Amino acid sequence: MNTPDAWSNDRNNDGSRWQKLLGRGRGRAGGAQQTPTPPPRESYPPSPPVGPPPGQAHYSVPTAGRRPPVATQTPPSAAQLTRPMPQQGLPPQPRQPQRQVEPSPVALQRLRRDLGRSRVIAFINPKGGVHKTTATVLSAAAMGTARQGGVIAWDDNELRGTLGLRAGSARHGRTIRHLVEHLDQVEAAGVHLPEHLDEFLRHSSDGSFDVLAGDEDPKLQRRLDPTTVLRVLDILTRTHNIVCIDTGNNVESPNWRTVVSSVDRLVVTTVPREDAAFSADWMLDHLEEGGYGNLVKNAVTLLSMPTPNPGPLLHDLQRHFSQRTRACAVVPYDPSLEPGAKIEFSALRPETRAAWFEAAATIVDGL
Repeated sequence: MNTPDAWSNDRNNDGSRWQKLLGRGRGRAGGAQQTPTPPPRESYPPSPPVGPPPGQAHYSVPTAGRRPPVATQTPPSAAQLTRPMPQQGLPPQPRQPQRQVEPSPVALQRLRRDLGRSRVIAFINPKGGVHKTTATVLSAAAMGTARQGGVIAWDDNELRGTLGLRAGSARHGRTIRHLVEHLDQVEAAGVHLPEHLDEFLRHSSDGSFDVLAGDEDPKLQRRLDPTTVLRVLDILTRTHNIVCIDTGNNVESPNWRTVVSSVDRLVVTTVPREDAAFSADWMLDHLEEGGYGNLVKNAVTLLSMPTPNPGPLLHDLQRHFSQRTRACAVVPYDPSLEPGAKIEFSALRPETRAAWFEAAATIVDGL
């Protein structure tokens, strides 16, 4: 594998600094891909219910029945958020009509296709700050909007993820920890499983997808052993058509490896920066060496723009990851995402929403 220093050669020497990297990608394209042999799903005996920590009241699973949707206000559009105020003493300037950009009918048709069974999609990159959570939320929003539900986003970051804070209405404070504590009762719910599971889920503001939030307690990672991860995945795939997983950053974690062994598609998230792209490329090498070459070959890369200026590396990275993975989608910068606050799909620019519909369609293609 290359090193970061090898990625940083002078662009004026031998053309682009990515020449060696791109050549390596072309070399892989002609080689035989190693087909992974994911471990079979474990059969596990019923485990005793996990009790709450000492000093905390025991939470009993509520009776079946879905709560009414939380009333939410329509968020302001990006144009309203960024429109300058008129100067004092001057008449207000007339608003320029916003150009409407509708999602491609072909993209919507691809997103609405019958997938045959529930599909699991993991968003991965061991480096932080590469729009992994943003990509998980917006992909789930685009899929759920097109399919009119049946999509869930799970924050499986073992060390305090933020997906639950950035996506959905905080109608309660329950997280994956509470679900794990009552896993036996939820599994035994039978035909009432969706109603029982719903008591542990949050929902996006527009109702397009559900959210299983991560927990702030780092001690939870000890409970998310491979068997527990598989039990949670089994519940989610029995109640939803698409499960989008925001993964952690530790590629050696049993949790991370269990998720990778159970997915139908990997989505590599990155931004057009050398350190982020190197981390993604190293991870793909790591997966190939571990016997997951077929997952790498069929993965999708998402290149997100963190600034209005795409930067000089975008074209090179797009070409490289198009050779390493099945496809590479580019999504534009949007000012509503810059604060890092709650993500509202409807607050994105029309061009950005259309790009995310197309990116989500690329993710589900071939599943």
